[in-house]
Amino acid sequence: MPYPAPRFSSQKSFRKKGILSVSTKYRLLQPARCPQMNKKCTQCGLVNYRTAPACVRCDAKLSESENIASNRGLLKSTIVKRGAVCLAVLAVAMLGFYTSLVFSADALTHAERQNVQASIRLIEEAGFADEAFLLKHVAVFRSNDNWLNASVEKENAYAATNFPFEIVTLYPDFFRYPVDDVERAAILLHEAKHLQGKDEKEAYEFVWKNRQRLGWTSATYHDSVIWRETRKLTKEHVPNIFVCDFKDYGDCSE
Repeated sequence: MPYPAPRFSSQKSFRKKGILSVSTKYRLLQPARCPQMNKKCTQCGLVNYRTAPACVRCDAKLSESENIASNRGLLKSTIVKRGAVCLAVLAVAMLGFYTSLVFSADALTHAERQNVQASIRLIEEAGFADEAFLLKHVAVFRSNDNWLNASVEKENAYAATNFPFEIVTLYPDFFRYPVDDVERAAILLHEAKHLQGKDEKEAYEFVWKNRQRLGWTSATYHDSVIWRETRKLTKEHVPNIFVCDFKDYGDCSE
């Protein structure tokens, strides 16, 4: 006859006979949790147990405040590094964007550059030092639309400015319709205000009020295309300078 297997009535009988349950075995097999080591010695750099009053290597006294200060310094250093990386990535992206705007359009020809330089000299001689500096040393001149300008519908224009990238596009009409360098200087003075971040209203008002300093007057240029169109657009953007109590239907800036 086979020997009958022993029977146990409950888990309690397992404990009496020295046999452990599955859950008890699992708990015994788990590794003991070690105290968290987060106290760093300021003398030798060893990381000690949280409860250690002194460093086990050099016997230097450990304090909670020193550990907190080191954690704050580490956190501050991490934030600074992340900020520097973000700024570097942004700078590279902006540089790539600027480069694409410049090289997606054509440069001016030698004759066109000479006309532009002559007009800038007139602006400088008239006393517009800031505007002349931007046009001479900061602005990059192109002869046709870059990819950004080409993606925007616009009316016929003599020039356009991409702010804050300081790119000035001079269209063929800029060299075709102005009577001389003085009228081209008036257009460039308008674009110089855009280089400073001014809007259309401010640019038209500034040029119209200062046109006599350039020698651009109605006595000489009243029949030119540039004069008539500029006066019309200035009146649309800044109508108040054309309304005077003392001069009916006159220009207050004259």
